[in-house]
Formats: sequence, structure tokens, C-alpha cells
Amino acid sequence: MARRSKIASATLIAGALLLTSLGLGGIAASAGPPLPGSGAASSFAATRSGHSMAVSTASSPEDPDGDGYIPANPQVTGVTPSTKEPPHRYFHEFQATCAVTHTRPDDPIVYPGQPGKSHDHTFMGNTTTDANSTTATLDAGTTACRAPGDKSGYWMPTLYKGDRQVLPLGPQVIYYKAGVTDYTSVRPFPKGLRFVVGSPTQTALEFRSHRGFVEGWECGDSFFNVDFPTNCPNRADVQLNIRFQAPSCWDGKYLDTPDHRSHMAYPVVNPGTNNNICPAAHPVALPMIEFKMAFPVNGDLSQVRLASGPAWSFHYDFFNAWDAPTLQALVGHCVVGGLQCDARGYDQTHPEAGAALDANYELP
Repeated sequence: MARRSKIASATLIAGALLLTSLGLGGIAASAGPPLPGSGAASSFAATRSGHSMAVSTASSPEDPDGDGYIPANPQVTGVTPSTKEPPHRYFHEFQATCAVTHTRPDDPIVYPGQPGKSHDHTFMGNTTTDANSTTATLDAGTTACRAPGDKSGYWMPTLYKGDRQVLPLGPQVIYYKAGVTDYTSVRPFPKGLRFVVGSPTQTALEFRSHRGFVEGWECGDSFFNVDFPTNCPNRADVQLNIRFQAPSCWDGKYLDTPDHRSHMAYPVVNPGTNNNICPAAHPVALPMIEFKMAFPVNGDLSQVRLASGPAWSFHYDFFNAWDAPTLQALVGHCVVGGLQCDARGYDQTHPEAGAALDANYELP
């Protein structure tokens, strides 16, 4: 495909995705509390520097021509979205528990090879992630994830209270779930797949209407918040939390696209069966990542902000560098197997199923 036609296609897709996020693309916006910042904040978000979501044009070792397209090798073709409904299992998931490693104003997906160009990010998982990270450098790095085979990079805008960074403490839970009804059709991520979930320039309405929105910002008994709660109970056991889900349907063609989104899509409802299936243009079912982050801050939250801007600018990035056999074992045992697994791939309610990994969180 010529670069001109590829970029034109990406522009059309990006426009469709924006309409979808606004609730105008056949997906109704969720009801919720009054939204802050629908006027001035929208203008602020559109002009905020440090992380625009413009089409990438920089070259990198994995994208030498700088057109933003990184083809999968091999591509996955001939897949039809599954409409099957396997035996009901309430869970089909496992956890990747990964600790914070460092902060840095880098983003190897949006600004590859351009250190310091992004707003500040909090990195988890791979200890080496920076602006120059590639699949090969992540493979060669080390990890703060419980499973040594997970060398993926996970990152999000750094949270501040005033001028002080507030970093999640200890392992954070990153769920890998089935986003489609036919959980037996889910396959592992291809090595090197990367994408951005949400946008630093989204408005409050776009954040609330986003397909990945689960419970928004929550603290104590306060849930479904688009903005940070003004106050949280000032107790040691209370933290500021957010849960946000990623798209889980892949086009099978690209590991990345210029807008870092168009190669991925959220499941759609099959009108014939009312099941969640992958759309025809993104037929490959992959694990659905869900960030569940906890920030050790409570009490007066009036000075809390994100490096990317207001609370509704929350977004995150994922760069897959799992050891392929390890990821295959966890997806096959836990997601396809319909279990609720911990980071070892063990389900306490189904001990007879065993675990995917050994006591050291490695393949047996």
C-alpha cells in the first residue's frame, strides 16, 4: 500500500474512532454525573504540549521509513470473528503483577528515539524502557513483573500532588482477560505489538464515554468519577484507584499504526446472538488488558493532577515483550481454560487444574 493511501486510511479511521469515543459512532455515551471541563478544558487539552496524538512521522529501527506502520511478520490472515458461545465460565483471566521501575519524559511508541519529548510517564514492568526502546531492547532487558517472562513495557502519565510525584507502591495488577464471548478464541499477543489506550488530549466527555471506562477514579466510597474526588478518607487503607480497559481485537496486519490505535478495536455486539465478537476489520481476538492502578494518596486531593493534565487525560501504553511460550501457557491455561488465575496461572477455586507456571513463575 502506498504511503499516501495508508495515511489517508489512517486519517479516516482516526476520525471514526473519535466519533466512537464521543458516543456518535453507534455507541451511546454512558450516563453519568455532570462532566467538568467541557469547554475551557477541551481547549486546554487540544493545545497541551508534551504528548500530542498526531500521526507519528519519526523513523526508528523498527520503522525505518518513518511512516508509522510496523507490519506484523508473519501477518495473521484468514480469521473470521468467532460467534460461538462456549460453556459459560464466569472468569477467563490471569494477572500480570508488575511494579513501578522509573519515571521519565519518554514514550517509545508515540515519540520513538526522541528522549524528553513526552510529558512524564511512570513505567512498570521492563526496567529499561525509554525513548529508544524496541522489541529487541525490551527482550534484552530485565523486569519488575512477578513472571520473569513478562518483559513488556507498561506506562501511564505520572500522578502528582502539587510538585511531588505519587507513585504506586508494590506490584500493580494488570489483568489479561477475554474481551469476547468466545473466550476459547483468544490467542496471545504477537511479539512487538504496541498501542495506546485513551488519549492525553481527550475531553471529560470522551473519557467518560470511552469504551475502556470501567469505574473511573475511585477513592473510598466514591466511584465513577471523571475528575479526581475532592476528598478521600484520610486513612492508611485508602488509596486513589483507577481501572481502564484496552481494546482486544487486532487487524492481524500491523504491530503499530501512525495513530497507535487503528490496528486495534473493541469488541462489538453480534445482533444475531447478542454475543461480544471482534469486528470484521479486526477479527483476531487477543487478551483484553485492564489496568487496575492504586496511588498512595488520600485526604485533600485538590492539588492532585496528572503529568498529562486533568484527571480525564488518563491513558496508558502497552508494548508487548512477553516470552512467547510463557504467554502462550498463561493464555491457554487461564483465558482459554476459563479460569481466574494469579500470576502463576493458578486458580484457587479450581486447584485440580494446576498452574501454568512453577513456584518461580517460570515454565516448568
